[in-house]
Order: sequence, then C-alpha cells, then structure tokens
Amino acid sequence: MKKRVVKNSPFIKFKSSKIHNRGGFASKDIKKGTKIIEYGGKIITKKESEDLAEKQLEKSKINNKEGSVYIFELNKRYDIDGNVSWNKARLLNHSCEPNSESVNDNGHIWIISTKNIKKGEEITYDYGYNMDDYKNHPCKCSSKNCIGYIVAKKHRKRLLKKLEKLK
Repeated sequence: MKKRVVKNSPFIKFKSSKIHNRGGFASKDIKKGTKIIEYGGKIITKKESEDLAEKQLEKSKINNKEGSVYIFELNKRYDIDGNVSWNKARLLNHSCEPNSESVNDNGHIWIISTKNIKKGEEITYDYGYNMDDYKNHPCKCSSKNCIGYIVAKKHRKRLLKKLEKLK
C-alpha cells in the first residue's frame, strides 16, 4: 500500500469548531496564495475509493460526529484516502464562503489560501460536492451564502431552485 505522509503545518492549530466537531485555525497570519497544508493519506484505486465512500457515508449516518468522506481524486486511476490519524488536513471544514481551496499539484493535494487569513480565523474550503446526495451532507457553516447543504458553489443556484420547488 502506498501512502502520502505529510508534515505538520506551521500555519495551523486544531481545536473545537463551531462549524463541525474540530477544525483548523490559523496559528499566525497567512498571506493569500500560501500552501497551508498538504492532504495526506493512503493511495487507493478508484474501485477501493467507491467502496470506501459508501462505507464512510453509512458510518456517518450512525454517528454524526464522524466525518463523511475523506477522499480526493489524484488522477484517472487513483485517489487518496485521507481518513488516517496522521492526516490533520482531514479536519478542515467546508464553508460556503471559504478562505482556501484544494489544489492538485502533480498528485499532491494542497490547501492554499485564496485570501489573507488572520491569526485565529478558521481555515475552510469548498468541499466541491455534487448534488447527488446533498441531503446526506448538511452544512453548518452559517455564512451569509449558506444554503444548508454542502455542495460545490457551481451547484448552489440549481439546488436552491430545487429546494424552492419542494416547499
């Protein structure tokens, strides 16, 4: 089994979060464009990824303190399973108004700041989920643009229309 072990980041400390369980907070001011932390984990096949995602989703329905899915796409054949204790980046929370983004840099997943982040501010990014299982991913970020579910920004208007029709 291959794995991507990453170093701890000098930019983050982890503690309780108002968004969900635990989160990562800036331990010092962070400039826009900074590689904050690398997302580590086990490198797995797409088939393993699909099976694992289903199992993790079922587990999170039983215990809502469990995160749901910690899988990032590396390339057409492999993904990275970040649900390992030594991958602290898995604790970063989603926000509908994030201050960071995930970037695949030659098979290395980095969380990079998209704006200046002040010391003490929670570091968040858009998980980029599609709409397929939106009901299984409630959002608690409380941002002014939050629609109550974790979906990628590009899907939010469409989901809002769908939710309006369901009223």
